[in-house]
Amino acid sequence: MSSGSSLSPAAGDARGPPDTVPDKVAVNDKKRKAATPVKTTVTKRVRKTATKEEVEIKNGASSAVSAEELTKPITAKTRGRKAKVEQMTVKEEEEIEKGEEKVVVKTKAKTTRKKKQETPIPPLAERTVGSALRIGAHVSAAGGIHNSITNLLHIGANAFALFLKSQRTWKNPDLDPQHAALFMDGCKEHNIAAAECCVPHGSYLVNLAHPDEERKKQAYDAFLDDLTRCHKTGIKYYNFHPGNSAATTREGGIKLIAEAINKAHKDPATGSVMPLLETMATLGNTIGGQFQDIADIIEHVEDKDRVGVCLDTCHVFAAGYDLRTPEAYEKTMTEFDDIIGLKYLKALHVNDSKAPVSSFRDLHARIGTGYLGLRSFHNLVNDKRLHGLPMVLETPIDKKDENGKKFEDKTVWAREIKMLEQLVDMDIECEQFKKWEAELFEEGVGERERIGEQVKKKAEKDTKPKKKRGKKVESEDEAEEDDDE
Repeated sequence: MSSGSSLSPAAGDARGPPDTVPDKVAVNDKKRKAATPVKTTVTKRVRKTATKEEVEIKNGASSAVSAEELTKPITAKTRGRKAKVEQMTVKEEEEIEKGEEKVVVKTKAKTTRKKKQETPIPPLAERTVGSALRIGAHVSAAGGIHNSITNLLHIGANAFALFLKSQRTWKNPDLDPQHAALFMDGCKEHNIAAAECCVPHGSYLVNLAHPDEERKKQAYDAFLDDLTRCHKTGIKYYNFHPGNSAATTREGGIKLIAEAINKAHKDPATGSVMPLLETMATLGNTIGGQFQDIADIIEHVEDKDRVGVCLDTCHVFAAGYDLRTPEAYEKTMTEFDDIIGLKYLKALHVNDSKAPVSSFRDLHARIGTGYLGLRSFHNLVNDKRLHGLPMVLETPIDKKDENGKKFEDKTVWAREIKMLEQLVDMDIECEQFKKWEAELFEEGVGERERIGEQVKKKAEKDTKPKKKRGKKVESEDEAEEDDDE
C-alpha cells in the first residue's frame, strides 16, 4: 500500500460482500474443508488520490486486514483503531501465494535530522590590540559562563560584564566545574585577562542594607555565592548595587552593607575578590546616589585594599554630577577624588542618559543620543587616569524588525566600542567628530524630548503646594482659622 494510506476504507468506499466465501469454516480446530481463495478489492481515497489495494487470503493465512474486518461496518471506534495502526505502519506490501507463504515487507527507511553543527559566530568587529582603553559591554552568559567569551569576541570587546547566575531568582544551581574550566581556558586561548577586564554584575534582588535577619541572611548568602564564583573562575572584581535603606536609617543601612563586606572578606572561599560599590542614580532611600554614601561605606570596611567603586556615567549625571564640558567633568572627578578617592575607582559603566542632569531617573541611552552627549565621553576616554580600567557599556540594543518583533542588535555595541576607542586624542573640531555628534544627537531627539517633558511636569508638580487634607472648609473664616492653627 502507499505510504500514509489507511488500513480501513473510508465510510461508503468499501464494496459489497466478497466474491467468494469458504464453504465451511472449522470450529475449535475440528476438521474443515479447504477454503476457497478469497479475493477482496478495496478502493480507498488517500490525500484525494484513489489507490487500489488487493489483499489475498488463501489457506486460512492471515493478512493485515481480514475478510471479516472488511465486511464489518465502519464506526468511529474502528476508524480510530485503524488510524492508530496506520501510525505504527510505514509502507508495507504483503503477498501470499498458494502452497507457499511468502511475505515481502518493504519498509520506508526513517530519516533522522542531523543536528546542526554549531559554527563560531563571525565577529562584528575585531578586537583592537594595544588600545589604551579596555571597553566592552555586559554580554550574555546564557547556557554557561563560558559562553560570555564567545559573545565578547563577537562585538570586538576588550572588557566585559555578565551575570554569574540568574539575577531574577534566589535559588540557582551551583557553578558547573566544566563551565568554569571552559571559561578559564577560553580566556587563556584568546588572551583575555579576566582578573583585570571582567566585572560581573550582582543580582538586583540583593539588598545588603535590610535589617530583617531572615532577609539579611538571604541577601548575604547570594552575595557570598557570587564572590565565591568569582574566585573559582579567576575574576578579581565584582560590582553590585549597595542597597536600599527603606527599612532602616541611612546610617544603619550603610553599616549593614559594610558589615556584609567585612564578613565576606573573612571567608576563605572569596579569595582576594574585590567587591565594587556602584554609584546610583536616585536619592532618598537608595544608598549610593551621593559620593558621600560610598565614602561612608568604605570608611566602615576593615580591609580597604579589597573594596572599590564602579562609576556609572548615567547614574552620576542623573544624580547631579555633570560631565558635559571639560570644566564640568574635571569638577565632578575632583569631587569624587576629594570625597571617595580616585584610588578606589576600579571600573566604569559607560552609558548616556535619556533624562536630564539631576533628574534622578535611571534611564540608559546609547552613546551620544542622550543628554550627556558625545562630548561627555570624549572627556571620559581622554582622561589618562582611567586608561586600563574596564569600561562596560550597558546601552540599550533592543530594536524592532519589520514585523514589530523585538531583537537585540549587537552591532550597536560593536560600533560604540570602535567609536570610543577612536575618540582618544581626537580633535572635537574635526569633521569626523562633528559628523558623529550631529548624527547621534538627531537619533536621540524624540526620546530626549519625551523623557524631558516627563521630568519637567514632575518638577512643576513637586513645586506646587500640596493641599492640606482634613475636614471640608465651609467658609473663609474657617479657612483662616485652619491656617492659624
